[in-house]
Amino acid sequence: IPEIDKKFRTKADRTDRIIAGLSMGGYGALKFGLKYPELFTLVGSFSGALKTSTFTAEDAGDIGKTADVVFGAVGSETRRANDVFEIFLGAGDARRKALPFIYLSCGTEDFLFDSNREFDGLLRITKVAHEYRELPGVHDWVFWDDQIREFLAVAEQHLAGQKK
Repeated sequence: IPEIDKKFRTKADRTDRIIAGLSMGGYGALKFGLKYPELFTLVGSFSGALKTSTFTAEDAGDIGKTADVVFGAVGSETRRANDVFEIFLGAGDARRKALPFIYLSCGTEDFLFDSNREFDGLLRITKVAHEYRELPGVHDWVFWDDQIREFLAVAEQHLAGQKK
């Protein structure tokens, strides 16, 4: 973030900083929002690969091989430190209250649907401010193009609401 703030015209404060991504980028955006809530006002994840740190070569093929290299052995500290479910569950109530607003969306036919719905359940149970959308769709640009537009509208409203 400091590098981005140096190179680009940004508003370098939490109330104006948003992070979002799709698929693996959705996982990354959510992970950074959970780990560094003081940096972001809004997080967006579209078809997020929210269980990335649990993938292995045995259960997820090539992407699992990459996860094995990046995160190490199953049960390792690196895997736990990068598991969005573990990060969220390990946060206390005060930290959860300080989280940025979270926007999640996933297509009902997406292979990542169950983990996105599961994370929404955690957010609902703990009353973390968020919006979750599940709509017909698969893991593709048809779904993401629509959801990016929706997210930008949510972001506009969120930012305007903070300025009041």
